[in-house]
Order: sequence, then C-alpha cells, then structure tokens
Amino acid sequence: MTAFEVRPITDDERRSTLDLLRRALHTRRITDDAWARSAVSWPAEHKFAAFEGGDPIGIVSSFDTEIAVPGGRAVPVAAVDGVGVRADRTRRGVLSAMMAAQLGDFAARGLPLAVLHASEPTIYGRFGYGSAALGKTLRVARPAARFHERVPAVGDVRMLTPEEAVKELPALYERIGLHRPGMIARPDVWWPATHERHVGPDAGYLVAVHSGPDGDDGFVVYDTIGRRSLDSPDEGAVLDVRDLHAAGPAARAALWRFLLSVDLVSGVHARHRPVDEPLAVMLTDHRHAATLAVEDDLWLRPVDVEAALGARSYRAAGPVVLAVTDRTLTANTGHYEVGPDGVRRTSAAPDLALDVDTLGMLYLGQWSVTALAHAGRIEVRDEAAVARADELFTTVTAPWCGTHF
Repeated sequence: MTAFEVRPITDDERRSTLDLLRRALHTRRITDDAWARSAVSWPAEHKFAAFEGGDPIGIVSSFDTEIAVPGGRAVPVAAVDGVGVRADRTRRGVLSAMMAAQLGDFAARGLPLAVLHASEPTIYGRFGYGSAALGKTLRVARPAARFHERVPAVGDVRMLTPEEAVKELPALYERIGLHRPGMIARPDVWWPATHERHVGPDAGYLVAVHSGPDGDDGFVVYDTIGRRSLDSPDEGAVLDVRDLHAAGPAARAALWRFLLSVDLVSGVHARHRPVDEPLAVMLTDHRHAATLAVEDDLWLRPVDVEAALGARSYRAAGPVVLAVTDRTLTANTGHYEVGPDGVRRTSAAPDLALDVDTLGMLYLGQWSVTALAHAGRIEVRDEAAVARADELFTTVTAPWCGTHF
C-alpha cells in the first residue's frame, strides 16, 4: 500500500499539479508561454492533492459557480474541473481519498450541489455522481441541408476578430443567461484557459455573433477541419462547433443558418448539443441532420440533499417520500417528503428508495422515475407513487450544460 497524504495545495504547487493532471489525461506538460497565459485559471483554491514523499501523485480540482435548476433558480455549485492520479499510483486508494476530502470540503462550505464532466463514466457513480444531462452529436450534410421556408431569418451575423472575441463573449454569455436547467455561470477563472486559448490571436477557432432587435443575443465558436485528400481532392472542410449559445429560438436558428451557409464546406459537426435542439425539423429534409450519438454530458451530485431538493421547483402532484442513501456523506441518508410546496425531512415510510447517485440522475429532469425504476435504480415501495414522482420531477426543457470545464 502506498503511503500518502491528502491536503490542499499551495501556490507554489500549482504548476506541478497541473502538469500531473495533464500527464494523467495524456497531454503534454504546459509550456512556459501557455502557463503565463492560463495560470490565473489554475488557482490553488479548492484543490486537493495526494503527496508521496513531497511529490504530488494525484489531484482533484474545482471552482465555485452557479447552476440553473428546474424552476429557474441559480444555485451555488462546485464544478469539478480536474481529476487525475499518476499512472504508477492508480488503484491504491489515492482517488478515493482525494474525492472524500473534496466532498467533505464541499459539504463544510455549504454547497448543495457538485457537477463534473466524466472522462470515464464508470468512475464517478461510486462517489455519488449521477448522469444528469445528456448531449447529442450532430452531423449536418452540406450543401444538401436547406432551411425550411417557415424558419425565421431575423437579425444579422458578424465575425469577430480574436481580440473582439476575447473581450466581448464573457459579457454576451452573461447576457444570454442560464435559461435551461444544467447551464452554469462562467466565472472569471474559466475564460483564460478554456476560451481564450481557443479564440485568441494565436488560436485557430473562429467566432460569429448574432445581433437581433435588442442587440447581440447569440454566438458560435467553431473550427475548420480540412477533409481534402489525394483520393478526395475536392471534398470541402467540416466546421466543428465547440460552443453555440443563443438567448432564443430566432438567434439559434440564425447561427445554424450561418454555419450552413459557409462556402466550401461539406458538413457541420457539433458534439454535446441539447437532446431536444430542433435543428433537424428546421430543415426541408430532416435526414440531413443526423444524430451520430447520444452520450452523458453533465454529472451531478447532491452534496446537501435537503438543500438541493429544496432549491428546485416541482410540478403539481401529490407529494412522495424518498428514502435516500449516501454512503460517503452519511448525514444525507434519510427520508425526504418532496412536493410542489417544498421539501422536508420526515420519519414517514418511504414510497421510493434510491441511492444519492440516482437522485443526481433524477434531479435536473433528464430521466423519469419510471425509467429509473424499470432499470432497477429506484426501489418502488408504493406503485402509485411512481406516477406522482414522474409528474413532480419532469421538466418541459431537457437539461443541458453547454460549458466545457
């Protein structure tokens, strides 16, 4: 067994722990120039590392932000943005110790929720995270794809220079707002490493902004990937969409219309789009917008179950009593009455029993109680409660994060 200690990192340990994370994720150590640009996005705050003989062998990182929950509230959340263990120290309890320290910190600071994007989905369920929002990968054929005549064409789309993109997009994202469950705010530390390194003067991504009657209301960040080869010398490039946000349907349609109007392009590829984004039915032939995959996007963990359940709204239905089991943050284990009038702990007999990771799956509305019960993830004690719980937890809009971290 490896002897190690887990503790918060210091300012002097920031770069070495980032290098550790990058190597664990199979990328190169950060260069001096890149570190100078992005160090602000890797503060020591909210980072725990495992150390062996003074050397870091594992790292877990997060930043504090807000997340939109069903009902429209923006709730404090910890966004876990880096988890890694050195290749020669895996499967020795290092990850479990670091995750326990991180979750304990979240609970001590009163955060109701934590979220992450999982590099390996099999890892995080045992730490209480559940797959709470899905995303689809789209491939749109060009030049075959054409917009239907009834789809509105409103406003104007303009390209930004790299300098304009760095300056203008943070305020525009804030203006668009957290209008869908699962969307998170992008704090100041997010932008340098995640946005600026892709759109800055030395980067290759392009940015276009839509302006409607009330001003700028949407943007798209995309790359151009060449597809020409000796066998296909005339094949056009593919536009790879990294980031597309819009305040409403008209701005979203205009941005997609712009992408599908770019010359010398054979297709548009977009990963982790909302599963209910209606691009296919905007086209005269919906088959030209193919869904290549639907996969997990945002994972969510209730850190304070009562506070988390109390933060979101519920549709009109009779209350249900949930028996929640949390093996890590054991204070959460208990019975909760959930209804349109609120949430409270109770000693009443439960209608449904589930682990905290399954509650994470249910929380944003991606999964129904019926589906999770049929999958064996929810134990049904009262069959009549399933329909009530479905109505309580369902959402009109599918959850979606839309932010890389």
